[in-house]
Amino acid sequence: MKTLFRNLLLLLVAGAAACTPRERTIVLLSTNDMHAKIQHFPRLAAAVEACRDTAQLVVLVDAGDRWTGNAYVDRTPTPGMPMIALMNRLGYDVATLGNHEFDHGQAFLGRMIDSMDFEVVCANVVSDTCTFPQLPPYTILRRDGIRIGFVGVVTNYEGPGHPAGNASSFVGLRFPDPQELAERYAAELRPKVDLLVLVSHMGDDRDQELLEDGSQFDLVIGGHTHELRDTLVGGTLLTQTGKNLANIGVTKVRMRGRKIERIDFEIVPLSNYEPDAEYQRLVDDYYADPELNRPIGTFARTATKAGLANWMAATAAADAGADIGIYHIGGVRLDSISQGGVSTARIYDLEPFGTEVAVIDMTVEELRRMIVTKYNEPTREGHRIDLIATVPYTIVVDADDRACTVLFPGLSDRKTYRVAMSDYVFKNYRDIERQRGSISGRKVADVLSENLVSGRPVDPDNALKQKVVRE
Repeated sequence: MKTLFRNLLLLLVAGAAACTPRERTIVLLSTNDMHAKIQHFPRLAAAVEACRDTAQLVVLVDAGDRWTGNAYVDRTPTPGMPMIALMNRLGYDVATLGNHEFDHGQAFLGRMIDSMDFEVVCANVVSDTCTFPQLPPYTILRRDGIRIGFVGVVTNYEGPGHPAGNASSFVGLRFPDPQELAERYAAELRPKVDLLVLVSHMGDDRDQELLEDGSQFDLVIGGHTHELRDTLVGGTLLTQTGKNLANIGVTKVRMRGRKIERIDFEIVPLSNYEPDAEYQRLVDDYYADPELNRPIGTFARTATKAGLANWMAATAAADAGADIGIYHIGGVRLDSISQGGVSTARIYDLEPFGTEVAVIDMTVEELRRMIVTKYNEPTREGHRIDLIATVPYTIVVDADDRACTVLFPGLSDRKTYRVAMSDYVFKNYRDIERQRGSISGRKVADVLSENLVSGRPVDPDNALKQKVVRE
């Protein structure tokens, strides 16, 4: 009798153990805003492979802006292709679009998507053109029976109504509200998945808005604003890893059966890893371009971002024979250039967009209106000194940080001035009388290169001539 009882007890214990949901850990590795910095890709490859060696369930995710920012990627016969080739080789699983994916136009992006071996999802881009495929709003990946849903969204706030960039790049496309579409597809996916992830290129500020209003997402892998974020908002983890492949995001999701037990996130510097030798050879091949490597001039001292903006504005004005030069700070893509020799590649890194110089006749009142309108925009480009000029000016704001007026101490209200600016400002900024201007056809990168080649070292002016004061 005792033996029978003991055997029954053992069977009950074994059955209970068999019914206990097993524990598993999914590791989501994430990047965002890589901006073609393939020089750091060998360290990324080493980090990813190290994780795959120790974890069974690994998913590799990117939150957009994969190219624009490195001449060795952007100046290839197919711009951006080195980045995609490396991502394919490393085995990315899913990604969304960033605004810079559209830099070469939506038709080009449509062709590039065909080259991506990973799933590209974006819920808030709607295509009415055959040159751009209609992307799926989400995808479901399965890892060891666990269902992971990924919804993708891209910013539409800076356009307005489309991502930041030239309006011509978005012809035939519509960009509905990303927050609304994120939640719509979250509701559709929630019953079908065990882990629900938003892959967002809205910016951490917009991601936080979404989560503060209540969300069904378990995790946000974010990008666009180049921030470091590891924040819990309304019970959902909001993450972002900065920019330029300085870091990788590591999210560990502990599951018991199909239930999430815990989510942890860590920002890991890629400088912690030795470059993978195989990927280093591939990157070295891309960098072996004598034309891009050739020094074309020198800087007499290190230029800060303000110094670079001042140089770009002044050089554009001099080339156009203008009274005033203006350059937008978002178009200055380097934070500095060091003293010494400057290569062709460095200039293309500074201005990777193929921007041209535009020239327009403007009164002081028109300059004032353009700057006030830009400052008061409810976007991440607003409420900052966005337009760097060769002439000093002061933006006067009220207690709510709304620009009221702009003071130009060196200009006369009775005169009309010839103003040189980037064609991006000319075509996209509001309150510009475009009929009194034109695009010169002169590329900013060429104008800067010619200035360097002239022989005299560039002595950058690192002092910002613009300021904001409260009335």
